[in-house]
Amino acid sequence: MTKMFRARWTSTALGAVLAALAGTASAGAADCPRKDGLGTSRILSVDAKTTPRVGLKSFPQTLALADHEVVLTFDDGPHPPTTSKVLAALAQECVRATFFLIGLHASEHPDMVKRIAREGHTIGHHTFSHPFMARIPFEKARSEIDRGIAADEMALHGVSTTTPSTPFFRFPYFEATQAQLDLLLSRGIVVFGADLWASDWNEMTPEQELKLVTERLAAAGKGIILFHDPKARTAAIMPAFLRYLRENGFRVVHVVPADTSQKNADAH
Repeated sequence: MTKMFRARWTSTALGAVLAALAGTASAGAADCPRKDGLGTSRILSVDAKTTPRVGLKSFPQTLALADHEVVLTFDDGPHPPTTSKVLAALAQECVRATFFLIGLHASEHPDMVKRIAREGHTIGHHTFSHPFMARIPFEKARSEIDRGIAADEMALHGVSTTTPSTPFFRFPYFEATQAQLDLLLSRGIVVFGADLWASDWNEMTPEQELKLVTERLAAAGKGIILFHDPKARTAAIMPAFLRYLRENGFRVVHVVPADTSQKNADAH
């Protein structure tokens, strides 16, 4: 894996934003029809100016999460047979997550893209065809980024644009070059890594995946978690995983772009 750029970030500025958003989080949790649901504990505003790159698997910094706070992320969708099951599990617990979509899949399943957004989840970008980005020429990599964003935006809003409505991006395989990282920084797009993952790309039973990810989370105590919603084993464990979070005192944080979260705060 290519060595990622080491960037500094300012937690003080982020803390100020979080304080302003306190009312938004409680309002979201209050919307849950299930009194015993896990819910979404708070909304975390993420801005490329203060947190350009996050996730300890790739970078020296991550999101400002408290102990027992997690951010749920899903890559490579949408894939209707399994994404729909993941969405159902999240809805049952009133939990909001972030989906990093492959542009090709988004263009094939625009209704599912709209459903993800309609159910309150954040949509990020994950290239058009999921290549090894550090192994291709810069211009081809740029095209993968732009085509992926354009396909996601077309599926979501009916407009093909390379300016993402949610400026969140995750590199396939967490592999990037310095030039690619600089490009995204210059465009104000946050690059997401992860703090821990379920390794659901490996062959294993749902039971093995659940055991693996819960043990890793118990050891880490918090963090950005990576799943893949097209994986049947991940869809199968999601109700049990969310139950594990609820029964062990974990709280789910929903990440949104800074401008969006401020509009939400103003509305309340």
